[in-house]
Order: sequence, then C-alpha cells, then structure tokens
Amino acid sequence: MSRMKQASGMVALAVIVLALPAAGHAQSTGYGGGMSGGMGSSGAGMGGDSASDTASGKSDRASRRGAKGQGGKRIDIAPYIEVDQIVTAELSPGSDVLTYTQVAVGVDASIQGRNNGASASVRYQRQFGWGKKAGDGDAISGVVRGYTTIVPGVTVEAGALASQVNVENGGSALAAGPLSGNGKSTVYSVYGGPSVTKRIGDLDVGANYRAGFTKVEQSNAARNLQTGAAADVFDKSVVQSADVQAGFAPGTVLPVGVGVGGSFYQEDISNLDQRARDMQARAMVTVPVSRTVQVVGAIGYEDVEISSRDAVRDANGLPVLGSDGRYVTDKSSPRVMAYDVSGLIWDAAVMWRPSRRTSLSAHIGRRYGSTSFGGTLAYAPSDRAQFNVAVYDNVSGFGGQVNRALDQLPDDFEVVRDPVTGELRGCVASLEGGSCLSGVLGSLRSSTFRARGVTASYSMKFGRMRAGLGAGYDRRKYIAARNTVLASANGVLDENWWLAAYVGGDLGRDAGWSANVYANWISSNDPLTGDVAGYGASASYYKMFAPRLRGTLAVGIDGAKYDTPSIDDLWTASALAGLRYTF
Repeated sequence: MSRMKQASGMVALAVIVLALPAAGHAQSTGYGGGMSGGMGSSGAGMGGDSASDTASGKSDRASRRGAKGQGGKRIDIAPYIEVDQIVTAELSPGSDVLTYTQVAVGVDASIQGRNNGASASVRYQRQFGWGKKAGDGDAISGVVRGYTTIVPGVTVEAGALASQVNVENGGSALAAGPLSGNGKSTVYSVYGGPSVTKRIGDLDVGANYRAGFTKVEQSNAARNLQTGAAADVFDKSVVQSADVQAGFAPGTVLPVGVGVGGSFYQEDISNLDQRARDMQARAMVTVPVSRTVQVVGAIGYEDVEISSRDAVRDANGLPVLGSDGRYVTDKSSPRVMAYDVSGLIWDAAVMWRPSRRTSLSAHIGRRYGSTSFGGTLAYAPSDRAQFNVAVYDNVSGFGGQVNRALDQLPDDFEVVRDPVTGELRGCVASLEGGSCLSGVLGSLRSSTFRARGVTASYSMKFGRMRAGLGAGYDRRKYIAARNTVLASANGVLDENWWLAAYVGGDLGRDAGWSANVYANWISSNDPLTGDVAGYGASASYYKMFAPRLRGTLAVGIDGAKYDTPSIDDLWTASALAGLRYTF
C-alpha cells in the first residue's frame, strides 16, 4: 500500500466522520441510572473497564456534547499546503549535518454541534534529501475522532490514527525523530460502531458494538535497524466487542437499583494466529448513599481465553521468517492455549458526583483470576481548565489498546505536532476528557498481555495562551503459549513511564508561538531487551504575511539513551524555516 493511498484513506475517513448525518438528540442513561454500576462493561465497546467508570464517563461525555450543542453549530475546515527547509545536525555519536526540503499537504478540521462532534488532523509529507547521506522519505500522520446522532438514543462513533515510531530491538517504541528517515515504522488504527440507549417504562436499556483494525507497517530499513528482530513485532489485528445492559434506577421498582449485563471482547492477531477472547455476564445492585454518592455491587461469571498456533519450522526445526521479517504461521498446527481463566467474578464500586464539574469512580474486585482495581476522576475547576485521571486493568493485544485510547479521546481537540518533523507528540489540546496517546505506543511486541496502568492529564487556557500536561505509567505482562516460538515472551514484563507537555499562545493578531516536550522511559525484564529512554523538545514562532500565508521558524532537539554499552546514544538538533498556505 503506497503512502499516497494511505493518506487518501485517512482523509476519506476524516471526511466521513466530519460529514456524518444528524437527526435528533443524544441520550444517555446518565449518572445514577439503574445500570450505573457493576463490572466488566466494555464501555464504548473496546472492553475491559468497570461499568461504574463507564457509566460516569458516558454521562460526562453526553453532558458536554449537550452543552456544546446549545451554543450553535461550529464548523472549521482548513486544508493547507506547506513547503519547509530543514537542517538537522547529529550531535552524537556522529557529526553529520543534513539538509532536506519538505513538502506537506494536510487538513485540520472541527465540527461541533447539537448532534455531531468531530475533530481531525491529517497530514502527508514528502522529504527530499540534499546529498548522498540525506535520503528521501515520506510519512502520513493524523488523528480523527467523531460521533453522530442518527435518531434519538442511537449514536455512531468512529476514529482513526496514523503515527510514526522508531521500533527498537525487543519491540520498544520511541517517538520518531528527524533522522529516522525510512527507518520509521507506522502505526495505523481505525475503529467505529453504534451505541443505543432506550427507556422502556422504568427500564433503562443500553447496548453497543465496536469493530477496530490496527496495522504496524515496517519498511525494510526499519527491520534492518532492528538487526533482524522484527519477527516479534506486532503486525495487525481485528478487534470486536459488544456490551448490553438493562436495569432499573433506584427508587423506581425498588429502593435500590438492579440490573443485568453481558459483554464480549475478541481480538484476532495475525502474528501466529493469536486470539484473545473475554466473555462475561453479571448482575448489579446500586445503593444510593446520599444525593451525590452511590455504592455499586456486582457478581457474575467470566471466561477468558488466549490461544495461538506455532510457526512453520524448517528442516532444522528453526522457525521460518516471511518476506516481512515476521514468523510464518503454521495454519495446520493445532491451536495451543496460553491463558484459560473462568469462574466467579465480583466488583464493588463507589461513585461520587458532587457537581457537574467533578466526578469520581473507584472499584475493586476479582477479574482474570486475581484482584483487579481501577477508577476515573474528572475535575474541571473552571470552564478553562480540565483535570483527568484513569486507572485501568485489561487483557488484550496491541491493537485493542490503541482502539481503547482512540475511543477515549474527546470529540473537540487540536492536535499537538512537532513543528520540525510534523509528527504527533503524544497528546491533543482539549478541555474535554483524557487527551493523550503516549502510553499505548511504548511497546509493539506481538504477544497479548495484561495491561495495568494510570494516565493523568491537565489542560488549561489562560488569556491568549493554552497549555497541557500528560503523564502516565503502563505495565504490560505478556502471555504466550508454551511449546511455540513465542514461549520466551511468556511472563515478560515491559514498563513505560511517559510525559508530554505543550504550551503556546498568540503574539498580537498575526503572530504566535508554541513549545512542547516529551519523554519516555521504557524498561523490560527480557534479557534480550535493554532499557531505553527517549527525549525531545521543540519551539516555534509563526507570522502571518497575508490572510492565508504563514511563515514559520522552528528548532528542536531529540535524543535516545540506551543502557546497552554496545549501542551509542543518539542526539540530534534541527531547525526549520517554512511557508504554509491555507485554502
């Protein structure tokens, strides 16, 4: 698939999301409904969250959508073409100075209204190197997220991501720097599906379905930079999930709320035909403690299975690699079980919502054969600031995690990009919900895993400035079948600490500035994988020369540090001068 075709595909999805039809008002069960509580709800369809978190999150998102709709419809679509001159100096381990000319086309768009909400930023760029060492290359990057109300109570949501990363040995991934060239790998992901909420008398009913697809595309140069270790790098997967709940709110048929629900999650990973499947059913009781506090208890049954096949073996018993550098799956081999847990599950949760600006949910229970806990916090001290925290615990593959992160993005955002490379920088600028993707892109191993972690973000506007900070921790314990080529990955633990921040503002009516920083610290207990850390910072200044013509100056520094003595640290500094014309 060519880059131009992929770029046109991202643009087509952006157009579809931005043009989704609208008819009627969005509805939500809301906080305090009979279904507010219990465990294992797949939330917006991507699986793995507590229903207490889900109900609170859905209610918050629905209320924000309703508030925006009252202010009238806002449409901003800005296609552009850009030409840049870039100079990159290698500070370590070498001293090369490379020059590039970069041409880019893209679109930034936002539609916010009563029944629709969508934001998109899609960019395709082509680099032309000056000299023998400065190679040519191209890249596509972008984020799309939106929803539409089809009829009252029925919404459709969709989203997509394209992002460049550098994949290290063992599957660790760092943000793509200016010297990555054709050695970069590209993560593509898309998801979508309907949600339905309906009230039948006193009975609240809700259901949703989501389907997602994720692909990691590696060039030959990227595989060569990994010294042939691409075999265990994630290829692609298809995710499907569904959730249904029905219940009575407290004070309707009983003083307490009662409900039942069920969910299904399945991810099919192309690497060695891996499959992760999670099915559960549950019954829930919601007890109102006060006007602002509810306690939720749930009990149910869960069946979780992870299985795969082995690789094709040659005459010496060694696994065979395909043309893409990954293991060739032996389709004739039997499916081998890597994880099989079934039985009773339970969950206890507390939900607190003292005002429309604050909501908190926390839960603890038993899932996946052990203790599980999580929660969410959303706090808006004013209309110009938002703070969010989420603690999670789920089982999936890389594709499922990316789809979840996309689903949790807000509907109204501006993408934060590196002003030199044009790449995404981990977080989006928004005063709604969680707004960072950095945690899910830190490791691209092909094996399924149990992920536990926490993310936090804070966004604010003050005067003519806007700023944001995101940070988090992601812990993945990998699960693989014995007596297969992936057996060595079983029990491997990868940890990713990450940080991303941005700040920017206007300098009068026709000028402005921005700056951003990022950092990733990735460690693993895999003896074949060394710890690695990535750092970067950039700053830019722009000036409008005409109503649609903008000039930009930018500088940046990027680095990668390795704890392996045989691998030299890499540091580069870059500068850009460019012009952008917006149509």
